[in-house]
Amino acid sequence: MNKSLILASGAALATLFTGCVGSGPRTEQGAVVGGTLGAIAGAVIGHNSRGGDALGGAIIGGVAGAVTGGAIGNGVDHREGTIYGSQPPPRHRTMPEPPAPPPPQAEGPITAAPSPHAIWIPGYWSWDGRGYSWLKGRWEVPPPAATTYVAAHWEQRAGAYVFVPAYWK
Repeated sequence: MNKSLILASGAALATLFTGCVGSGPRTEQGAVVGGTLGAIAGAVIGHNSRGGDALGGAIIGGVAGAVTGGAIGNGVDHREGTIYGSQPPPRHRTMPEPPAPPPPQAEGPITAAPSPHAIWIPGYWSWDGRGYSWLKGRWEVPPPAATTYVAAHWEQRAGAYVFVPAYWK
């Protein structure tokens, strides 16, 4: 076994056994799909160009695909706000004296769940310092080991409205 194959195997195992902390469902899906497609493409290329070394090509392609797919998925997770963290989010933050939020809006027709594991995350009012804007509900796959979802909401404390962000526990 040559040194590059041993190195690539070690990198593949490290990637496989390293969790995706600070990521979300799209990161993990992107890494799996990218790794699978990269391994297939690497095996074909390795078989045809490296003297029949399909295994070495599959390992290198799988690692490259997993990293690329995970990076693309992570960008989507950050845009959508579906990030799993190693520490729970802050329990609340005080906003600069917003007035009482309006009543929740009707969500309208809710689309079918994209996955049998997805749960509906209800919409809520967000305060930007000038006014409220409605953030629509969405489907989300719970992070591993999460048992409960606490929805974002507003509470009145000591005469002021306080926003409590959503979190998984």
